[in-house]
Parts: sequence; structure tokens; C-alpha cells
Amino acid sequence: MLKQILSKLPRKSQKSDTIDSAETNSGTNNSNFGNGTQCTNSGNSLSSRLSVVKRVSSAVFPSSIMAGVEAVEPHLSFKDVSNPQKQNLFVSKLNLCCEVFDFSDPDKNTSEQDMKRQTLIELADFVSSGSAKFTEPAIAAMSKMCAINLFRVFPPKYRSSGTGGETEDEEPMFDPAWSHLQIVYDLLLRFISYSSLDVKVAKKYVDHSFMSRLLDLFDSEDPRERDCLKTILHRVYGKFMIHRHFIRQAVSNIIYRFVFETERHNGIAELLEIFGSIISGFAVPLKEEHKMFLCKALIPLHKPKSVGIYHQQLTYCVVQFIDKDPKLATTVIKGLLKYWPVTNSQKELMFISELEEVLEMTSVVEFQKIMVPLFRRIGRCLNSSHYQVAERAHLLWNNDHILNLITQNRQVIVPIVFPSLERNTDTHWNHAVLNLTENVKKLFWDMDEELVLACIRKAEEENSTSSVAAEKRKLTWERLETAAGFQPSADYIIAPVKPAACYVAC
Repeated sequence: MLKQILSKLPRKSQKSDTIDSAETNSGTNNSNFGNGTQCTNSGNSLSSRLSVVKRVSSAVFPSSIMAGVEAVEPHLSFKDVSNPQKQNLFVSKLNLCCEVFDFSDPDKNTSEQDMKRQTLIELADFVSSGSAKFTEPAIAAMSKMCAINLFRVFPPKYRSSGTGGETEDEEPMFDPAWSHLQIVYDLLLRFISYSSLDVKVAKKYVDHSFMSRLLDLFDSEDPRERDCLKTILHRVYGKFMIHRHFIRQAVSNIIYRFVFETERHNGIAELLEIFGSIISGFAVPLKEEHKMFLCKALIPLHKPKSVGIYHQQLTYCVVQFIDKDPKLATTVIKGLLKYWPVTNSQKELMFISELEEVLEMTSVVEFQKIMVPLFRRIGRCLNSSHYQVAERAHLLWNNDHILNLITQNRQVIVPIVFPSLERNTDTHWNHAVLNLTENVKKLFWDMDEELVLACIRKAEEENSTSSVAAEKRKLTWERLETAAGFQPSADYIIAPVKPAACYVAC
């Protein structure tokens, strides 16, 4: 009986080798993969022998990762294989999707592209069903497939010609490969979010190099891609605690390069949106590293011309920092004053709006440290010839918290601001601004009448002093003009000297 069993083993092995060779040729030949009929016939011929599996080639999967893994023919459907083989089929399909196509030519490799897209959809459905088990070979195959499909260098023609990346008025560029990229991103998100994922194993493949290249993709001009990346990075930050410090440092470097070198990046708004939620989770008291991020990364982000694209997210991050540590309000206001725009009225409007949000969270003690330079700047905004800037500056007095801060420190603030209000009354061209100026002056009268009268007297004295100085300058110029018009005597005129004759032929 034993001899009969042993005699059958070689014949079975030879049959298996024959099938193995046939399946390998069918799975690795690109021309066969493009022929839908041939792939279908191959799958049907093998459906009756589902128990037959083949050893994965080391040319397809690295031997160090895939050692001992057996994979089913990748063109089979998950419903056509037994449960023990589904995991191996999952790895085979991931490997099959590692081929990248050129989508610049819509008529090139269409059948192969459709086949790959259908395979990606099958993988996404399999993972979402909860049937997938992310063992180390599956994690390695998933990481490899995502890296090959997603990580790429954006060509120069996709770059914006402006100085600030994608602007509000610029049409976004849509990647022609998005039909595949979208499913790959969905797979990566489901992989990262998988409840039974072993983080200790996954971190060997989703490592710092993987994260660095993932962050580079935020410069994509396709807003759909940046939105997917935003969700994935947020999940990675929450699940892979070992990567948190690296992610913060890498994003800081992206911001440094954007602010101080290129001023061109398409994903600053998305990165700040992620950091808004990260900052809200910081423990109190804040670490020095986090404060440095505020001072050296977030505050300088007010400098670029394209700040309007990400200003809303930037303001949210700044406010979150002040909510964690109110003493940082002084640092933020100093930074705003440092980067305050001089010729860009739209940026000035943004700065005033952000300043109002910061002042709402500022204590009296911190306010007193910064109120003198702050209200000198506000005074210049009150006199702005751009009526929107002047209006927005006047509306600060409508905020109850800011008005309370001004009232408590009126002895310092009113003398700084009152001359600007007087100049508006005399010279500003816009009627709405004039009405707002009168309202603010009325608030000052109700707040402290004696102080306002003192400011008026001081203003009158300064006006009289300036009038005297102006009269002196006028007299001085008149004397200079009279002296310049005086004709000198002929005795004092020196006759011009004739140049010596040149005897050398030129």
C-alpha cells in the first residue's frame, strides 16, 4: 500500500509543474493580459482545479518578503476560490496591480487599463468586506503596490506658472490617471484604517521613507488627490505613533521651503487643516518643540503673497495654539505686526480679521505687553485710503471683548488712536468711514470725557506747533528762492579757459 502511494508522487509532481508553467506564462505575459478573451478562458480552465496553487516567483515578489507564500492565479475571482486560498489570491492581485500605465494617450493599453481597474475594485471590495487578513506578506504587497502606483514626480507642465502654486482664480489640473489612483488611495485608506492591522509589522513597510514620499504628493495640482492624502495622513498620524515626530518635522521642512525658498506649493492648506486637528490634541503644557513650530513655521506663513489660499486654515491653527497657551497671544501679535502688508489691501483685511480672533482670546496682562505697537498699526489702518481696510479697522470697536480691553487701558490707547480719528474727520473721502469715525469718537466720549478733552487740547497744541513749523519752512524756502534769483556782479564771473590745442593727429 505504501509502495503504491510513493509511486504516484512523481507523476503528480510532474503534472503540477506543467500547470505551474502554464499559469506563470498566462499571468506574466502582458499581451495575454491585454486580451480579455484569453484571460477569461484561462480562468475558466482553472476554475475546475481550484485546489491547485503555484509557488510565487521571486521576480514578482521579493523572496525575503514572500518566502513560503503560495498565490492563486490572479485573474480568478474571490468567489471562485476556497476560503484558505483567498488570502493568497489577495496577494496575487495586489502584485498584478503593480503595473503602471501611461494615461497621456487615451487610446493606448485601454484593455489592460480596464482589467487593472477591475482588479483594483475587486481588491477594494474584498478589503471592505472584512475578509482580508493583513499578514506580513499582504502588508508588504499592499505597501509595494501603493508605492509603485502613487509615488511619482510631477512633470513641469503640471506646475503653476505663478509664484504661489495654485491660486484662487486658477483652474486646477486633474490627473488623467485618477480613475486608477482614486481606487489605490481608497485601498491605502482602508489598509491604514483596518482594525486588525498589526502596527508593529506595518511600520516596517510604512516607514519614514514611505511617509516622506507620501508627503511629497501633497504638491499635486489635483485637489481630489490632496483631499485623499489629507484623510490618509490624518489616519497614519493617529495610528502610527512612532511616525508622529517625523511627520511634524517633515511638514515643518515643507513649510520652510515654501516660505523661504520657492513660495510654490499646492498642498499648504490641506497640511494646515490636518495640523489644526493635531494641535487641538496637544497636551498642556505645550512642549518647546510645538512652540517652535508656531514661531518658525506658522507665523512666517503670513509672509507669502498666496496667503489667501490657506489663511483660514492658518488662522485656525494659530487660534488653537493660543487656546492651549494664552501667553502665546503676544508672540502671535508680534508676528502679525512683523509681516503686516504695506501695499496689499486684501492681505491687510485678512490680517485684521485674524487679529480680531486673536484678541478675543487675549488676556489683559498679555494685551498690555503689545498694545502700544498694536494700536499704532491700527491707527494707520484707520487712516487707510482703501475704504474696506479703514472700515474693517473701525469695526474692531464693535467686538465686546476688544472694547473691554481698550476701556481698561484707555489712558494709553486713546491718545494713540485719537489723532487718526481727527485726520479721518478732516481728510477722508469715504462717507461710510466718516460715519464709523464719528461712532468711535462717541465711544471715546462716553468712555472718558476728560481724556478725550485732553487729547483734543494736545491735538490743538500739536496743530499750532506744526503750523508754526510750516510757516518757518515757508519763510526759509522763500529766502532760498530769493538768494537763487540774485544775479552776481560781472567782476566775480570767471571767464572760461580755452582748452589747449591738440597737435597730435587723432
